[in-house]
Amino acid sequence: MSASPAGAILSHANLNMARRLVVLSFLLAMVGSSGIGADEKKEPGIEWREWSDDIFAQAKKQNRFVLLDLGAVWCHWCHVMEEITYRDPKVIALINSRYIAVRVDQDSRPDLSNRYEDYGWPATIVFNTDGSEIVKRQGYIPPKPMASLLQAIIDDPSPGPSIVAEATLEPNKDGDLTQAERDGLRKVLRDSYDPKNQGWGTVHKYLNSDIIEYCRAEAMRGDHDAERMARATLDAQRQLIDPIWGGVYQYSTDGDWKHPHFEKIMSIQAENLRTYAQSYVFWNEPSYLDTAKKIRRYLENFLKSPEEAFYTSQDADLVPGEHSADYFALSDAARRARGIPRIDKHIYARENGWASNALAVLYGVTGDENALTEASKAVEWIIANRSLPDGGFRHDAQNDGGPYLGDSASMARAFLTLYAVTADRKWLSRAEKTAAFIEANFKGDIGYIAFVQPLAGVLSPRPQVDENVAIARTMNMLGHYTGNTRYHDMARHALRFVSAPSVGDHQGFEVAGILLAGQELNTPPLHLTVVGRKDDPAARALFHAAVGHRVSYKRVEWWDAREGKLPNPDVEYPQFDKAAAFVCTDRSCSAPIFDPVKITEFRPKTK
Repeated sequence: MSASPAGAILSHANLNMARRLVVLSFLLAMVGSSGIGADEKKEPGIEWREWSDDIFAQAKKQNRFVLLDLGAVWCHWCHVMEEITYRDPKVIALINSRYIAVRVDQDSRPDLSNRYEDYGWPATIVFNTDGSEIVKRQGYIPPKPMASLLQAIIDDPSPGPSIVAEATLEPNKDGDLTQAERDGLRKVLRDSYDPKNQGWGTVHKYLNSDIIEYCRAEAMRGDHDAERMARATLDAQRQLIDPIWGGVYQYSTDGDWKHPHFEKIMSIQAENLRTYAQSYVFWNEPSYLDTAKKIRRYLENFLKSPEEAFYTSQDADLVPGEHSADYFALSDAARRARGIPRIDKHIYARENGWASNALAVLYGVTGDENALTEASKAVEWIIANRSLPDGGFRHDAQNDGGPYLGDSASMARAFLTLYAVTADRKWLSRAEKTAAFIEANFKGDIGYIAFVQPLAGVLSPRPQVDENVAIARTMNMLGHYTGNTRYHDMARHALRFVSAPSVGDHQGFEVAGILLAGQELNTPPLHLTVVGRKDDPAARALFHAAVGHRVSYKRVEWWDAREGKLPNPDVEYPQFDKAAAFVCTDRSCSAPIFDPVKITEFRPKTK
């Protein structure tokens, strides 16, 4: 996730003036050199390098510090820092004298991104020659403070106050949450709600999909406060939908929903699409479906590649470093006349898993075959072009620094959702293969680690809360679909990390995901099964009704006896001379249902 800059002190007017002065100085230099000849020396600049496995060996050999500028190609304040701070003569001179400067796009390196995501983008990290951290800074740093920071490190390279010892991870041995822990997390979630401006968080406003999903589950149990908070947030978030092109701006600053940052990144698009689609069917609110469709339209028009996989993001700025509020207030024609903000055309496995999962959910809700086709084609492209042996996935065309847990976790989730909405067993088989790869490559002493290879041989991998929540929830469902208890064991192993005491003070927006994972591991999903031939229109109508049921936490299956037993034949179903459906809870199963409307109307009793 992106964070707004701590200490960003330029107004937009001053920022634009500063940038114009940089450009004017550059043009004057070019004019002044026109009669001097080809031997004229260029103004000194920073020689940016890529992150490499031997970066600290280079630093030791050259007696230099390593400065890591970790940003994102879509990030406004990253552009500002590049345009202003890193063109300042004093900053350039200091870096060139004693530093190896490394610039990395965080989307391209999930290992670095995961390690430093709490510092937002841009993140500035300075290392000593042995790989130990000296400084970690969040957000835009203006030239004068940056020069002072660089000089202070040269004068005294002792770790600063931003370097805090990492907490020792002590797993929750039971792999579960106690009732007291659940109550504490619920209190954190409720207390962090903003009743004045709606939503969670007091500085940044954006929709957290796990929070909305958790509130829906609580609303189904009769919690009217949870329903009120979720719906108010869904309504407020719609202010961040681009009214012209669709898609979701990443977040709003200033504690309200009226100051958007205009980048559009895949994680936000996919999770908003999924959340609004599921909320539409849960509350029967047409505006939510309309919002989901606007996001899908944006994906189709701007982030879909010619290969029918999905790109990564679109920049916040039309001109790097210039705030784009005026641009995004224009009509479609007026925007296009000025140009289109840069699209990052990398095709990552993780981002395509996110997009395909969301599109599969939209298909389940609406029955829109085009959404299913888009999800399937993107997944097939990733299988063909990003697969690793034994069921895993690399991030990009090359496997720099990988493999990464996020890519395989995202794809496993997409496979399982595709199986749930199609009953095509090839997707279940794919999910199982990817689960085996995850277990073999990423299982740590506590939870699942984000990557395998230590960064530059020094910085060790560690587990991430959001990824382990995803593993816990996906593996739990895979266990229910297959009947294989090893997947439940994987889910418990992930939960041992996310429920660990040392993680407890750092949940933030992740509280709801932890609660959902703990809740689901102790509760069987609503189980809907259609019994009938897959070429029977009546059976298909029943299946679509089951897939589109308002409950999100559900196991949907279609038993066609010609395919043999179900992967997990834990219920014996009678066969009739026509298609029938059955709905089972943890207590009982329904009588046979022959009318799809009866499935839609089914409301499970809640405790």
